[in-house]
Amino acid sequence: MKVATWNVNSVRTRLDQVTDWLSAHPVDVLCLQETKVIDADFPKSAFEALEYHTYIYGQKSYNGVALISRQPLESVGLGFSAVLAPETVGNLDDQKRVISGVLDGIRIVNLYVPNGSSVGSEKYGYKLRWLALLKQYLAQLLAENPALHICGDFNVALEDKDIHNPEGKEKHIMSSPIERQALSDVLSLGLADAFRKFTQAGGHYSWWDYRTAAFRRNMGWRIDHHYLSPPLYERATECTIDVEPRRLEKPSDHTPVVVEY
Repeated sequence: MKVATWNVNSVRTRLDQVTDWLSAHPVDVLCLQETKVIDADFPKSAFEALEYHTYIYGQKSYNGVALISRQPLESVGLGFSAVLAPETVGNLDDQKRVISGVLDGIRIVNLYVPNGSSVGSEKYGYKLRWLALLKQYLAQLLAENPALHICGDFNVALEDKDIHNPEGKEKHIMSSPIERQALSDVLSLGLADAFRKFTQAGGHYSWWDYRTAAFRRNMGWRIDHHYLSPPLYERATECTIDVEPRRLEKPSDHTPVVVEY
């Protein structure tokens, strides 16, 4: 089985890029983030033409996640509220950032973690609350199924080697100590980074800012991850970052990351 994660930064804007990539790399499940479209306007037919099933959870102009699967998924859940009580979730499902489904007994969770804007801001506090709730959500899923695969745009570089230049990381969004600790708390459920199973070296990134010719200069961050529960981590045989889509004209600022069992 192959599962890919890709923040496409508008699925309609980059539909040809996504479908071309999927045609060339027919993964079993493609997890998209920042689809930026309401469900009624999601371009389902383009994926159906490739014989894929679509499961979507979107909103206009912002956020949005989708699962694109070669086989039908079971037990598809939208948002934290699919698992947790409304009073626990509060307003954290107002932004469409969580979708999951089961394929061959594996629960695949696709996430778009809030960016947080800047350290200490109101959006930063929202991000930390969101990550705390994510831990509760995943703990419940793990109690139901030990085969858990979590992927997506986490907007956190967990280690210094995940950043082209970690200088000033303590004050930088996506690398502040509190954000890193919040994500580490989530991973303490027993989840492990699939990419680091195979590659320990730095210099591998999945996101490059559009500004300052960051991609050409490889000034990137590794913030798109696959985290696996122990049974799946043991089965993982490869995890790679495909930089080619980032070379295209008007690409997403992210590129696909693929894991294989």
